[in-house]
Amino acid sequence: MDFELTEEQRMLQEQVARFVDQEVIPRAPIIDEEERFPEENFRAMADMGLFGIALPEGYGGAGSDFFSCVLVMEELMRGCVSTGNTYGAHAILCTESLFRNGNEEQRRRFLPDLIAGKKIGALALTEPGAGSDALSLRCRAEKKGDGYVLNGSKTFITNGPIADVAIVYAKTNPEAGPKGISAFIVEAGFPGFTRGKPMKKMGVRGSPTGELFFENCEVPSENLLGEENRGINVLMSGLDRERILWSIAPIGVAQGAFDLAFRYARERIQFGQPIIQFQMIQDILADMATEIQAGRVLSYWAATLAGSGKKVRLEASYSKLFCAEAGIRAVGQAMQVFGGYGFMREYPIERMYRDVKGIEFGAGTNQIQKLIIMGELMKKF
Repeated sequence: MDFELTEEQRMLQEQVARFVDQEVIPRAPIIDEEERFPEENFRAMADMGLFGIALPEGYGGAGSDFFSCVLVMEELMRGCVSTGNTYGAHAILCTESLFRNGNEEQRRRFLPDLIAGKKIGALALTEPGAGSDALSLRCRAEKKGDGYVLNGSKTFITNGPIADVAIVYAKTNPEAGPKGISAFIVEAGFPGFTRGKPMKKMGVRGSPTGELFFENCEVPSENLLGEENRGINVLMSGLDRERILWSIAPIGVAQGAFDLAFRYARERIQFGQPIIQFQMIQDILADMATEIQAGRVLSYWAATLAGSGKKVRLEASYSKLFCAEAGIRAVGQAMQVFGGYGFMREYPIERMYRDVKGIEFGAGTNQIQKLIIMGELMKKF
């Protein structure tokens, strides 16, 4: 399979790389230390048109492809996981999902402001009692008049505390299991909708994660996304793409860690020579480079298949599982190259070490990916 970038993709990658080097990386330690939303980065990404790369120009998008979104995510994660996390939740989980599943009126109403960064989007599926078992929802939506009334809560929602628009999953027919779930577009300001405060996290501290509460929240019928009781279709339409995006994410972090470790190994003098001259350090760096490249190829492969319209449930889980584990290993190896300095807060490796672990849980844990992989393989053999 040919992964040679088109001229348009190469220019986009270079543009985002410059942005990351010049603006994102210098801000990353401040964003982490202050645990604040990367407002400057968000506005800059909107100005660059990154939130609508794969969406039609008629809605304010660039009319490119999903592979380009993967390239953007990789570069952003290289510099700041909080910024990349915010991008993924806003541009893919919310905005792209609205495009794929919304009717024309909904697209015209929501997409321009989301793509322009005038409104911030989120996806709300996880609940306190529904994590890996994501479909055991307790959030209810009851039909009432010309709309619905939502009751329940969501947790661990990326962008939740600041979301202007959230795609919320709730049960409209509790007895029907997965076939009784519906998706709703909930807007800030709806009566009964409350956004919780940002949660305190070990890592990815600049990406606000929080709870959403619905207490007799009134949602008009025109904000039903897709068909009633067919929310599972909305969810599944983007889940594999989400997994692919969150597979390139740890590879981006690992690449950033490798760059730092390689540079440090050339500059750090011990026993009269740069430590990169020692075979043990070369062994570490070679392992890192190999796993990073293997993960990149796996992600690009899955993204290319997804972009061609093929079903990629198996390929997406292959990619998510391998890349999550490879990314964590690579950042740990980078810290080993830095030694005690890597453990200090003043060095970015310490932040990367905390941040990369969080990516492992998004879009399904490693254990869930293994279950999916075996389920798909057992269908084939």
